[in-house]
Amino acid sequence: MIGASGLSTEDRLARLEARAEISDLVARYAHGADRKNDPAILGPLFAPEAAWSAEGFAALEGRDAIASGLAALAEGRVLWSIHYMVSPLIEIGPDCTTARCHWYLWELCTMAEAARATDSWFGGWYDSELRRTEAGWRFTRVVLDVRIQGEALPEWQFKKPVQL
Repeated sequence: MIGASGLSTEDRLARLEARAEISDLVARYAHGADRKNDPAILGPLFAPEAAWSAEGFAALEGRDAIASGLAALAEGRVLWSIHYMVSPLIEIGPDCTTARCHWYLWELCTMAEAARATDSWFGGWYDSELRRTEAGWRFTRVVLDVRIQGEALPEWQFKKPVQL
């Protein structure tokens, strides 16, 4: 059956499933990020040839480099975090095998600074490209565009440690 969109019921269902899977991928990304960029969680979210970048932080090429590079960032620079991934805008490609996803980031974090660890506000957005693989949807490119960062004052009184 062809709907008002000109797509069959099967095609519309495939697009809805793709949107749900991509939304889950973004949520798993946040989950891994809040566990000190756990490479066991983050690595499988990326295609083998993927790229990840954020100006002032890193430019990483390949799934393994992304997983280990993000873990190293958490170890040395982003000491604690809570990621709020907000308003994902998902655009599925015409053949339902590729997609683009844009979402906003609002992050509370503790950053390693030269003098001391600093509680910080951090905001921006992610732009990503994805493709459907045999294992499901995977990121092929993720770019974090940091738009705001600043010290949170007064310092936070309670930060529950991450349970790995």
